Amino acid sequence: MYKNILIATDGSDLSANAVKQGVTLAKTLAAKVTAVNVCEPFHWFDPNMVEGAEAAYRQGSNQAAATILSAVADAAKAMGVTCEIVHVERQRPYEGIIDTAKAKNCDLIVMASHGRRGMSAVVLGSETVKVLTHSKIPVLVCH
Repeated sequence: MYKNILIATDGSDLSANAVKQGVTLAKTLAAKVTAVNVCEPFHWFDPNMVEGAEAAYRQGSNQAAATILSAVADAAKAMGVTCEIVHVERQRPYEGIIDTAKAKNCDLIVMASHGRRGMSAVVLGSETVKVLTHSKIPVLVCH
């Protein structure tokens, strides 16, 4: 059925449940897992920007992604599931999720019903809704 399951995670508690569900499904189906964390690029429009702010932002986002993705890799390893981790930077996170799924030949996307997007998720719609709307790959939404 499914051979390569993409698990999108932002490190939230709901994402942790999606990770658990995705890895368990992969184990059951003898599939592999590709875990992705998408961060937005550095944006700063102040001409008086502090030198090194962009480098500090990138370092921080890389460290956060490494922590988030290592949790997926550890969960997969504990269940004997092959796991590849990917950190992507995109203006629109949903595009990073869909593009990674395509690039890695994933045949299912697993993600939480919503993540850490605050009021912007209410106003603009969650990344999950955007993935559901734009993906041609099936999506399993976990709550």
